[in-house]
Amino acid sequence: MPSSTSIVVGVVVSFLLFLLFLRKLFLLFSRKRIMDSSRLPPVPVVPGLPLLGNLLQLKEKKPHKTFTKWAEIYGPIYSIKTGASTVIVLNSTHVAKEAMVTRFSSISTRKLSNALEVLTCNKCIVATSDYDDFHKMVKKYLLNGLLGANAQKRKRYYRDALIENVTSKLHTYVKDHPEEPVNFREIFEYELFGLAMKQALGEDVESVYVEELGKTFTKQEIFKILVHDMMEGAIDVDWRDFFPYLRWIPNKKFETRIQQKHFRRLAVMKALIQDQLKRKDSHKEEGSYLSFLLSEAKALKMEQIAILVWETIIETSDTTLVTTEWALYELAKQQNLQENLYEEIRSVCGGEKIKEERLPQLPYLNGIFHETLRKYSPAPLVPLRYVHEDTQIGGYHIPAGSEIAVNIYGCNRDKNRWENPEEWKPERFLDEKYDTSDLFKTMAFGSGKRVCAGALQASLISCVAIGRLVQEFQWKLVDGEEENVDTFGLTSQKLFPLKAILHPRFP
Repeated sequence: MPSSTSIVVGVVVSFLLFLLFLRKLFLLFSRKRIMDSSRLPPVPVVPGLPLLGNLLQLKEKKPHKTFTKWAEIYGPIYSIKTGASTVIVLNSTHVAKEAMVTRFSSISTRKLSNALEVLTCNKCIVATSDYDDFHKMVKKYLLNGLLGANAQKRKRYYRDALIENVTSKLHTYVKDHPEEPVNFREIFEYELFGLAMKQALGEDVESVYVEELGKTFTKQEIFKILVHDMMEGAIDVDWRDFFPYLRWIPNKKFETRIQQKHFRRLAVMKALIQDQLKRKDSHKEEGSYLSFLLSEAKALKMEQIAILVWETIIETSDTTLVTTEWALYELAKQQNLQENLYEEIRSVCGGEKIKEERLPQLPYLNGIFHETLRKYSPAPLVPLRYVHEDTQIGGYHIPAGSEIAVNIYGCNRDKNRWENPEEWKPERFLDEKYDTSDLFKTMAFGSGKRVCAGALQASLISCVAIGRLVQEFQWKLVDGEEENVDTFGLTSQKLFPLKAILHPRFP
């Protein structure tokens, strides 16, 4: 039998060997971390206090423009500090697609601001939900019930009616107010909102009584609550977004403002839905997105259904307007390009009005659509994604806990990909290296599993609208309009509505 002394010695030796083994592992792990850290994206110089990171450099309301300037110095991928968070900013199509497609499984969750967390009912809409079973389910509903190819065919008459209403109102305005500028947004926005209401609810609602708010709201007031106020709220900044460990400190003014917008939005949506439920047994047209959800989405609560229906209303009412308005602005500014489009339409359509079936035969019109998306992407920045496991993008190690910001604005101004990116040149998309049938070449609709479900509808409405409006009118900017290129907040929407003089091309 071994002595007690030999047993103790054996235990001590074994323990020392185990410590040496752990030390070796620690050194290997430390060396790997050092090697990985050396591959981190470069960080811009931080002015001021270390606690603030790059926040002082981002105090202007157009961070996508600042990100693009930094890309010229630090390359297409770099990291910044926004208070307590590290954000990896992607500024080229190559690294953006790598993140959205190849590395998607590592960054498939969303990181929302405090405002968006409230306004989306904690990720209850398709655009901001995490990529999980809920996202897959509601996106399937969205495609089958509203935005998929088959659903779009069923609702074609809504789009045709939109175009006819817009052109008719413009002809009436020009006849009654010759040589006076027309506010294009005022007319197009009203009709686009009407289309959104028809698709979402089954009818274009002119007014609704909201019991919770104790009054009847007009269509214009409904638009303000459901669209304008929500856009305004989405870009509202809460300083606690940058310092999450200080969330316990109240910010009552911000919280009250956001909660009021949310309460009014939800109250109006519930009233609109209740009105439709009362008419369920009438002879009104069925097949709206609301009726589809009520029949198919048995697992969803009524509040979730209300928010999903609201999502289609705001997204239809906003993004298509942005693209169409900027395209007409550029065509009115560059008369030679406007005439190029008119001649293409005349050579293909003759005296017939342009229809959706003709779009594949109009490459210049398609080029105008894509070039407008490139220069004026409706969403300059993709909502932040959260890196939940270590990954790599662009050859750099991206540690878990980081956030990813895809700068669409920067991707579409990358001088390595686009020649003279600040110029609006539709002819660039006539080059054979670009496939004009690809809706996602400019990243405006995203990429991968989170690609925008409304891309098809947006392209159909915008392309036909641009074509018909140039086919029937000659557009000319009013004096001073050329300089009105400011945008609203973090969006690409024109700060000031387009004002133009219109001359009918034919009776």
